Amino acid sequence: MPLIKAVIDTGALRANLGAVRARARGSKVMAIVKANAYGHGLVMTAVGLSGADAFGVARLEEGIQLREAGITQSIVLLEGVFSAEQLLEAAIHRFGIMVHDPLQIALLEAFTGSYRFTAWLKVDTGMNRLGLRPEEVPAAMARLAALRTPLEELRLLTHLARADEQDSDATAEQLRRFAALTAGRPLATSIGNSAGIFGWPDAAGDWVRPGLALYGVSPLPGVTGESLGLKPVMRLETAVIGLRRVPKGEQVGYAGAWTAKRDSRIAILAGGYGDGLLRSLRDGSPVLISGKRAPLAGRVSMDMIAVDVTDLPEVHVGTRCVLWGPGLPVEQVAAAAGTISYEMLCGVRQRVAREVI
Repeated sequence: MPLIKAVIDTGALRANLGAVRARARGSKVMAIVKANAYGHGLVMTAVGLSGADAFGVARLEEGIQLREAGITQSIVLLEGVFSAEQLLEAAIHRFGIMVHDPLQIALLEAFTGSYRFTAWLKVDTGMNRLGLRPEEVPAAMARLAALRTPLEELRLLTHLARADEQDSDATAEQLRRFAALTAGRPLATSIGNSAGIFGWPDAAGDWVRPGLALYGVSPLPGVTGESLGLKPVMRLETAVIGLRRVPKGEQVGYAGAWTAKRDSRIAILAGGYGDGLLRSLRDGSPVLISGKRAPLAGRVSMDMIAVDVTDLPEVHVGTRCVLWGPGLPVEQVAAAAGTISYEMLCGVRQRVAREVI
């Protein structure tokens, strides 16, 4: 058995997909599986989410990997393509494409193949990252309507910049701009990311694009996934590989960052920043051992962490430990590291074994 592994619960994936559908009734679901499915494993996650209507990936290579694994659902390239060669690959693999720049329209105009793309025209309503500004959309739509190889379908999409801030006026303004643009146009739309789905009932559209929520993690600050009816998909677990008695006043780890305030018992766990645990995790950050929380003692190193188990006499070499998962939400671990859940999940390294249940 690997010392450190990420256990992926596909039953939780399916339950979370159901929770998303319940929140966004009537909307189709594009499951976002980019970045190795947020660290969960691209192919195994897509297989677990076989009930999704489509999959969203960032790059061509991710989509090809899914097709080679036998995934037949619609796959959308969320960043689109940037050369004639990439557009041809997208046609060969039957990908939908995001269109957010005039260059991408020009590539479609020059395309001589027979494949009819489904194109998602991205509108920048306030994110100021990718997308055409609303006033540029009519001209872009006219060019797309005149393609020598007609589109299979044109859809309109926007991305919310601050949907996790429920007291902000920015999202309401983005929704207003998008509604004004799409009024009177009989085209399918997509708005809601995870935060939009769970924080803004009017932010769904005909398609929603959940990412984080599918993995059982809350997209809203101060709220757990469990309170939203979500189940954690990843359990990152490891084992105790050593135990030490540390007298009061002695220090532990690099730079002596932790000092024993009493005669202490310290467990050394396999796992460090070489596996994806952030070095910014502070003293006292929780680890779940024998179903109880124990505090991190000192700095995260490349392959190991130290945990104070003075109050857990039952802990021995080989005891299994949970770094995050059921009973210890990744949202709380991320807060202890001063970051967001996305970074924690995406940061799990390839050397960490994945096990599917």
